[in-house]
Amino acid sequence: MRRTVGIILGPLLFIFIQVLTPTSEVLTSEIISVIALAAWMITWWISEAVPIPVTALLPIVVLPLLGIFTVTEATAPYASPIIFLFMGGFMIALGLEKHNLHLRLALNLLKITGTSGNGIILGFMLATALLSMWISNTATAVMMLPLATSVVALLSKRSDFAVTENKFAISLMLCIAYSANIGGTMTLIGTPPNVVMAGYLRQLLHIKVGFAEWMLIGIPTGLILLTCMYFLLTKVLFTNQLKTIDGSAQMITSELNKLGKISKAEKLVLAIFALTTFGWIFKQQINVLFGGHLLTDHITAMIGGILMFSTPIDLKRKEFLMNWEDTSRLPWGILLLFGGGMALANGLAEVGIIDLIGKFVSAQSGLQIIALTAIVTALVLILTEFMSNVALVTILIPVIIGISQGLDINPLILVVPATLASSCAFMMPISTPPNAIVFSSGHIKMRDMLKAGLLLNIISIFILTLVCNYLVPMIL
Repeated sequence: MRRTVGIILGPLLFIFIQVLTPTSEVLTSEIISVIALAAWMITWWISEAVPIPVTALLPIVVLPLLGIFTVTEATAPYASPIIFLFMGGFMIALGLEKHNLHLRLALNLLKITGTSGNGIILGFMLATALLSMWISNTATAVMMLPLATSVVALLSKRSDFAVTENKFAISLMLCIAYSANIGGTMTLIGTPPNVVMAGYLRQLLHIKVGFAEWMLIGIPTGLILLTCMYFLLTKVLFTNQLKTIDGSAQMITSELNKLGKISKAEKLVLAIFALTTFGWIFKQQINVLFGGHLLTDHITAMIGGILMFSTPIDLKRKEFLMNWEDTSRLPWGILLLFGGGMALANGLAEVGIIDLIGKFVSAQSGLQIIALTAIVTALVLILTEFMSNVALVTILIPVIIGISQGLDINPLILVVPATLASSCAFMMPISTPPNAIVFSSGHIKMRDMLKAGLLLNIISIFILTLVCNYLVPMIL
């Protein structure tokens, strides 16, 4: 019903707004036209009447027909450098997954953290967050869940299986979902909302957020959130007294033995991954060394992606680390979504809507910046529980930029916590794929996720507000 209503309502809103809204000095025909397009796209995004990437193609058709942009101008955002940054990141992530290097890294990390109840939870938390920094949070959760259910299965065989083991299972499952969500926020390519934000900042404000700069914000914020999450789950809500879990070490060793010795392909993937990460982190130093500004984050990402396809495992057999067929799993739709969001934002900026929002807000002054940050963060946290975080950020970031301009404050102080908050959906299974994946395990009841998620959401509002108010101005 939602999709049926949405597919009809979207174009109807577009027509009614165009026909029924009177023009004025403020509301010009161009502004009304772009607002009508935005209403159509938002309706389809929220209702998911058609696939989200398909909605993102509307600006290519509508903006030239409205006379807002030429076809060349309307399609330019779909080839933005930020899209190629994410494409290169996707290619590297596919290489990690294809050759099981991500699984080997996770198992070795679990081996280090010990076999006590909380030690295993800590290991899963760190492994999940680390992987989610580089590959999709959904893929990370899918990979970690079978390992977690194996550990819980070991407990179920114990004669003294009781409430404490059940609490351990709840903590472990929630830890995987929440760590996958938080881990993605720690790098610029870790989760789609980060890339949408970076694209908007580049397109609308000409602010370039570098990979290393984002990590200086994302990693401290992510580590604080992970620490709070760990103590909330293991020390407050679902405490367990498990000193050691018999058989867990053997299970991890068995999984590592199945992988065998590290292969040539894994070593090559690891080398490319390390080289790309080095280029991202030390971009400025490399440019200074060679006396130019040629190396950018998106060029580094594409170098890594190209190397995945051009590095041979066995040249005689014409075997390479990746083949083009492997890109069937690359989320092309997400790349289209970025382009569509930025094309709509260009339209909003071109006709002056963002300036209008800024002028309106400037007339409503009175709130302290830190209070405004908390309100924006809380609003995004509530909305992201019910709708796609990518669609949410795509809709809200231009509005938030307009608000910050109206109040004459650094837009990053509002934009960054709002972007991070969009990935902090902890309360419901429908909020994010990792939540749904661990809920499907059968070890978590709805009330468990609601209770833990609500408390973690409240904590997140305080952390994101305080950290971003003090950290963002220092770094960006």
